[in-house]
Amino acid sequence: MTKIGLISDTHGLLDKRVFEHFDCCDEIWHAGDIGSAEVLRALREFKPTRAVFGNIDGGEVRYSLSEFYRFRVEEVNVLMTHIGGYPGKYNPWLIPWFEKSLKAKLAIARHMPDPQNSYPHDCIDLFVCGHSHILKVQFDHHYQFLTLNPGAAGKSGWQTVQTLLRFTIDGRAIDNLEVIELERK
Repeated sequence: MTKIGLISDTHGLLDKRVFEHFDCCDEIWHAGDIGSAEVLRALREFKPTRAVFGNIDGGEVRYSLSEFYRFRVEEVNVLMTHIGGYPGKYNPWLIPWFEKSLKAKLAIARHMPDPQNSYPHDCIDLFVCGHSHILKVQFDHHYQFLTLNPGAAGKSGWQTVQTLLRFTIDGRAIDNLEVIELERK
């Protein structure tokens, strides 16, 4: 079992309470708009950290990360990017990946493996994004994956509560999802 702390949109501010809430986590994922190399370094010194750059990130952050990050944790295939959208309102450049994933899942379900789309690489089980500052957890029934947006952990923007997500991955299961709200100080 792997415990994940998910954060986004810190915009250069890493609230010290994040360390308290993510102390029990095995990994931290940051879905972009990190805001400074110092924030990224602090997270990496604390726990193994996976991250993508966001639209406000420049310099060292942008050059050390990618816009899209595909990886696997246990048996869950993850796609993370900053500007992703949500079910029914995805950014258009993501649709070809989602369609390829769906095609592979349907082929597996029909027991007719497509040699060009081998599971697990092409399938997406979990889609992670940030950008909107709106916490959203939603299953996409069309593309058959879970979408997570942790909202905003920083203080830039209109939101009045800083939000984080914490969850576990156990084999193929994504469980124990917790929403963490930090009142702005």
